[in-house]
Amino acid sequence: MLLGVFPQGTTTYTPGPLKSGKTYYWRVDEFDIFETYKGEVWSFTTQGAVVSLKPANGAVDVKQTQILSWSPGEAAASHQVYFGTDKEVVRDADTSSPEYKGTRDLSSQSYDPGKLEWDSTYYWRVDEVNNANPDSPWIGPVWSFTTANFLIVDDFEDYDAGENQIWYAWKDGLGYGTVGTEPYSPGNGTGSAVGDESTPSYTEETIVHGGSQSMPVFYDNSVLRYSEVELTLTYPRDWTENGVSTLTIWFRGDSANAAETLYVALNGSAVVTHDNPDAAQIEEWTEWNIDLSAPGGFADQGVNLANVNTIALGLGNRNPDVSGVAGGSGTMYFDDIHLYPPPPEPAP
Repeated sequence: MLLGVFPQGTTTYTPGPLKSGKTYYWRVDEFDIFETYKGEVWSFTTQGAVVSLKPANGAVDVKQTQILSWSPGEAAASHQVYFGTDKEVVRDADTSSPEYKGTRDLSSQSYDPGKLEWDSTYYWRVDEVNNANPDSPWIGPVWSFTTANFLIVDDFEDYDAGENQIWYAWKDGLGYGTVGTEPYSPGNGTGSAVGDESTPSYTEETIVHGGSQSMPVFYDNSVLRYSEVELTLTYPRDWTENGVSTLTIWFRGDSANAAETLYVALNGSAVVTHDNPDAAQIEEWTEWNIDLSAPGGFADQGVNLANVNTIALGLGNRNPDVSGVAGGSGTMYFDDIHLYPPPPEPAP
């Protein structure tokens, strides 16, 4: 809708009263007498709608077990959730539609859609409701995200300072356990410490490969000669799903780090080491690709790739039967641990 033509120098527009919890779009075109230059479309949402949604609108490579979450609008008393695979259907859905996934209490700000398909786009909407307010319900905009065409072991984006702190998932040598346990013991008894208490999410928020968070790991091999952090898997545990065959880990070290052996261990025993003995000293993000069925690799060491229980990342000499001198220390960063199927064969 054309709202008016303003002379050069007029750079403001007052739209008048706006509705609560609505998303509005606006555009400014410029005209130089001879030609009109169409501007970009911007948007804003007035107070009353949900905010801080996760995943972000338009996000790609989202994991297949993503839980949707949001923060409530200022006048909300409850939330109505809509979810589906058709944008227009989700936009037009009401509480009688299959896309309606129920009403959540004000304090319940998440929805678990279950396991999602690979490489698929989904749409969702959250309406804010307060029966005591005549403007209720506040119909939310339709958001979207697209799932990955690979498996995500961990991208480190979901950890925060609440009850989802990174050391509750990745057990380190300090012994952090399940939520609410005190003291933090016994741990895995190695010289590792995961997380960063100086950031809001307790993860690394500056040195990242993808997204906005990565996992910092401090290692000290002066006593036990190795340090590792371990994640117990819930999904994915079937490392053969859709033919995945390669484990990819992105890592970054520092030239000041001690040159300790970098390794990954599955199910507590099967170990594959990085070919570069100085990997811990690499100062740029580096992709480590591991063929799951390579000779001498995980499958040859007896790992049932259809039932992987744990993954550990470590530095140093993990073999207790091999003697050696005390090691050194340093800090590593890990991000985007994925499982990929083979690339498609080229067309004949």
